[in-house]
Amino acid sequence: MSIFQPLESFANWFTYNLLNLRQDTHLAESVVFFVNDILKILILLILVTHFMSWLRHFLPMDKFKKFLTSRKFYGADYLIASGFGAITPFCSCSSIPLFIGFMQAGIPLGVTFSFLITSPLINEIAVVLFLSLFGWKITILYVLAGLLVGVVGGFVLQKLKMEKYLIPFEQAKKNCGCGCKKEKPSRKQVLLNISSEAWGIVRKVVLYIIAGVALGAVIHGFVPTNFFETYLQAAGIFGVPLAVILAVPLYSNASGVIPIIQALVVKGVPIGTALAFMMAVVGLSLPEALILKKVIKFKLLLVFFGIVTVGIIFIGYLFNIVL
Repeated sequence: MSIFQPLESFANWFTYNLLNLRQDTHLAESVVFFVNDILKILILLILVTHFMSWLRHFLPMDKFKKFLTSRKFYGADYLIASGFGAITPFCSCSSIPLFIGFMQAGIPLGVTFSFLITSPLINEIAVVLFLSLFGWKITILYVLAGLLVGVVGGFVLQKLKMEKYLIPFEQAKKNCGCGCKKEKPSRKQVLLNISSEAWGIVRKVVLYIIAGVALGAVIHGFVPTNFFETYLQAAGIFGVPLAVILAVPLYSNASGVIPIIQALVVKGVPIGTALAFMMAVVGLSLPEALILKKVIKFKLLLVFFGIVTVGIIFIGYLFNIVL
């Protein structure tokens, strides 16, 4: 029996007994999908954010910067930075100070961008949601794909030698102005701070999750099977780039968009195309571009987004071929 079976049973009871909706109707299917997914995702979100907040408390950024700058990794530093990006939340408040801190610590530009590329594409919440919705095989492939984009993207940016397109540190600090300075908590404050950080993350993403699950429920209940597949077939090999282009104006995080791609896959959208859409939503957003514009010049910003775009499209095609 699935560990989520009690939630599925509750969703069915809530829909068919409490709301007294008729089975096999579009509305009933949408309500079951919404209740089941929203409970599942919120429970996972609360548990995972508390665990990762505890982990990040014992893995502070200054120790990570010292770790990267004090050893020679012979290329593995790109993978290490990407892996750290996967467990570190990327937000408008933290992106600029992290970027400045990495560069001031002497971490190469490419390694820094490996972190920045991977951080929005993969996070602990997205991994757990992928595991619960798509199974461990697709989850592992998703994680490996995100790491691959981060490692290769950072390596290419390093080879292009674009350090001259960085905005000077003092000006970048002035541009930041976000008040992200953290104080070292006392022992008595550790648990409170960990929980406060976790609930802060929950509050930031919960509206996106509700909106994403609601849209996914509408797609699941009311959109005919193979509806999207019919239109994507007309696009042919351009289906993946089209999904990436359509995703750029949107703004969400992985936990908010995953329920949408779950519904899209059920309705016939290839997994690679859906994954490319999700990665583009979280990795190529316009708000992120505005944030990064404060610390890097326009040419480097274009190159950065171009490399990430090519990587996402490649991953989309690869998933469509393999799965």
